[in-house]
Amino acid sequence: MSVPTLEDLGDVSGRRVLLRADFNVPIADGEIVDDFRIRAALPTIEWLTERGATVTACTHLGRPKGAPDPKYSVEPVRRRLAELAPGVELLDNLRFDPGETANDPAFVQRLIDGQDLYVNDAFGASHRAHASIVGPPQFLPSAAGRLLQREVEVLLPLRTDPKRPFVVILGGSKVSDKLGVIDALSKVADALIIGGGMCFTFLAAQGHSVGASLLEQDQIETCRRLLDSDVVIHIPHDITVLGPGGKIGDPSAGGEVRQVGADVPDGWMGLDIGPGTAAEFSDIIAEARTVLWNGPMGVFEDPRFAAGTRVVAEALADARGFTVIGGGDSAAAADQFGVADRIDHVSTGGGASLELLENGDLPGLEALRGAPNA
Repeated sequence: MSVPTLEDLGDVSGRRVLLRADFNVPIADGEIVDDFRIRAALPTIEWLTERGATVTACTHLGRPKGAPDPKYSVEPVRRRLAELAPGVELLDNLRFDPGETANDPAFVQRLIDGQDLYVNDAFGASHRAHASIVGPPQFLPSAAGRLLQREVEVLLPLRTDPKRPFVVILGGSKVSDKLGVIDALSKVADALIIGGGMCFTFLAAQGHSVGASLLEQDQIETCRRLLDSDVVIHIPHDITVLGPGGKIGDPSAGGEVRQVGADVPDGWMGLDIGPGTAAEFSDIIAEARTVLWNGPMGVFEDPRFAAGTRVVAEALADARGFTVIGGGDSAAAADQFGVADRIDHVSTGGGASLELLENGDLPGLEALRGAPNA
């Protein structure tokens, strides 16, 4: 699926370029906690500026309600960008204007006013048909930045031609959130590994008791059909559980933590895969030629329920095959456990990566293919 790249912009010397970046970074007390997303845009910025272009960047930050909000000021981002890429201007938070999420044509015109070219390097926002994503390519010669180009080059072949065995690891809270990607990838994957909160709906479909664990009653039949299909699906056979009275994220609240088999006692809550399951999943990962991971195995933010996710993250880091993390909480976990730099590709967009894998396209990519220079 070809989209214009930076080389398709021609001579950029003296041209003014609007760069849609994804600088939606974590900020605490007015300081950036992790500037990875800013640094990820530097290859594109440097390519443009080294060839004489003047770059104006724009980004969203958080979820303001279509009006200026000091809580979502881009000023910390602007300061860090000035250090990393002097001379690059940064516009105010795009979502301060309701025209951004509404894809308002008037807002698009204000964005592109005075600009000659447009570059989309915001993979993490390219699954949204927002003004800054789909508007400018209607009017300006446009291109995918290096980050967006790399995401497409890595993720799209997973739908069609992965090296085998291809193992997909899915976690997170809900089966319903992942049904589309399960359906798409089950057609190409050699095995699916299921962990996280969503595993309990699969366990319930097998007739196991899940206690007070997260359960989507309306998805049990869907899970049963998947388990009865030709798809190879691995689900946990032991679980780390929290007893009655316990509180997630607060060990001082009490509540016993123990390992149980595939059946969770009444009143207990499953919050991580058990050590036996983690070891089994690791062995499957070790044999794979391609691994895609999206979604943690448990509530890894609580150290009592981090072991399963840590073991899977380390198995990916040690794997001989090509490893991909689909952004979101899995990327945060890989970072927390110090293995992110040993993964072949860590996507910058959780929702965008899932949508691309599910549908094979994104609104942002479709817009670029319709640009005047495409």
